[in-house]
Amino acid sequence: MTQTETASEALFQPMIWQQDHLQLLDQRLLPHQEHWLRLEHADQAATAIRDLAVRGAPAIGITAAYGAVLAACECRQQDKAGWREEWITQLGKLAQARPTAVNLGWALDRMLSIELPEDDPLARLEQEAIAIHQEDINCNRQLAALGSGLIRPGSRVLTHCNTGPLATGGIGTALGVIISAWQQGRLTDVFADETRPWLQGSRLTAWELTRHQVPCQLIIDGAAAWLMASQGIDWLIVGADRVAANGDVANKIGTYSAMLAARSHGVNTMVVVPWSTVDMNTTDGGNIPIEQRADSEITNIGGHQIAAEGATSWNPVFDITPAELVDFLVTERGIIANPDQAKIAELA
Repeated sequence: MTQTETASEALFQPMIWQQDHLQLLDQRLLPHQEHWLRLEHADQAATAIRDLAVRGAPAIGITAAYGAVLAACECRQQDKAGWREEWITQLGKLAQARPTAVNLGWALDRMLSIELPEDDPLARLEQEAIAIHQEDINCNRQLAALGSGLIRPGSRVLTHCNTGPLATGGIGTALGVIISAWQQGRLTDVFADETRPWLQGSRLTAWELTRHQVPCQLIIDGAAAWLMASQGIDWLIVGADRVAANGDVANKIGTYSAMLAARSHGVNTMVVVPWSTVDMNTTDGGNIPIEQRADSEITNIGGHQIAAEGATSWNPVFDITPAELVDFLVTERGIIANPDQAKIAELA
């Protein structure tokens, strides 16, 4: 097996479908505890998505697809003849769990669009959910190969948030590229932002990289610009929760500031996503809904209040990076240099 083939496979799988339920590795407890959730109902899938037990746009879409299967099982048990109307209602509730991640709606729309046989619709729905999962695994392999091919040997890279096996069905998007590039001997150093306030970088990305035997150096989010200025970083590689039709990118809060710093310091930028994350129905970043989350995510850490009593917060979970700050958009359909509306439309 070649280095590239080795890099295309994840060493663990955080989502396991068991025919009548979904086993889900609870990301909120990592890296200290590996606890598996057993999801038997659609509302449990929605709660897992909303409460960040599962996160990352592709993983959210896969979980939603399996959630659609669970919803159909429940609805048919209640009303075998008229189950579909209630099923559509349940899918609408699932869609509201995380509105920014376009893969959520994409997966549910795909589940809704398939033709269902009268005799055994559940088997067909299960087949489609499994197909969505497997397609993401295959997509991750392609992304890793394409993205790593852009990186010259001897490079140093920074990533933000979490985009590896925990966030996807396979080896990951941006982190899949990084793992692949490391295993091919193209990288000398990998840096990861801690990613406040949920610390996806320090809790999850570092855990994944350690699992894949990739040395990782953590930095606080505010150190990214100085890292680029003083350490000779070659690449900033990130994923996205949605890419608009003009190439604007919605990703974890802090991505925009890191992208601005990269442009100021001559650092190459790469956004790595499955094509399902590209939303041709959203014209630009200004039309992407930005989820606001609870004050406690900032005022508290580990259940302990760290902020002064009475302090409130402005807590957007995503920001928008304008397309002009993106050097390369990597999808399984191909690589777009300096993405814009015309280039994305051509690839679409």
